[in-house]
Amino acid sequence: MAIDKPLGTENNPDVRETGSAVEVMPEESRSDQIKNAAEILVNEQEILVDGEIGVEAEMPLMDFNSNLVDFINPIVLQKLASDLISSVESDKQSRSEWEKTYKDGLQYLGMKFDESRSQPFEGSSGVIHPILAEAVTQFQAQAYKEMLPAKGPVKTEIIGARTIDTENQAERIQEFMNYYIMNVMEDYDPELDMLLFYLPLAGSAFKKVYFDFVTNKAVSKFIPPEDLIVPYEAADLSSAERVTHAISMSTQ
Repeated sequence: MAIDKPLGTENNPDVRETGSAVEVMPEESRSDQIKNAAEILVNEQEILVDGEIGVEAEMPLMDFNSNLVDFINPIVLQKLASDLISSVESDKQSRSEWEKTYKDGLQYLGMKFDESRSQPFEGSSGVIHPILAEAVTQFQAQAYKEMLPAKGPVKTEIIGARTIDTENQAERIQEFMNYYIMNVMEDYDPELDMLLFYLPLAGSAFKKVYFDFVTNKAVSKFIPPEDLIVPYEAADLSSAERVTHAISMSTQ
């Protein structure tokens, strides 16, 4: 006499009862497993992080020119600000010896009379010989006439084959740039003159040239060397780890 026995147990879920029939699920091949895993990576919106399932945070919609500060966690901003201030202070400390030499050079220009001098004795003369000031002004005068001649500072050079069209184009560019610098950029001349005065004292000087949307024209501003903070061991600005422009703002 035949006795019907149920197929499958709780420990064997691959065997399922379907009425009086039994359906056995076949094992997946290696290729099927890889295919299913790839579909999960492509289609699944949830990601596995450190063994836990987390839903990807949707980035808020923002304009390309938006201020990213408005979208960053304040705690992250505070850490970034703290790290930045610490790095800038470290850069200033690395050039402390240069700053002292630079300040001494300004003092020895002989343009300031010290009436309260007590060294080498009380009431000694505080007059400084103007030899350094003479050297600085001579350098300034000679460099100025070379960098800003009467016809303008811009000279064009044609690279490659010279044709009538390229020569005419180069001439037009040269005339326009000299006109723009000498007539439209009114600050170019005095800012360059100031730069050439500080250059022999500090050993380096900087200008920032940019388009000012307020005045609707390009401007050229001299940056005092003490206001441009760069790691002292940097070889040049392009390879420097940081370049910081310290801008003094009025509290009024």
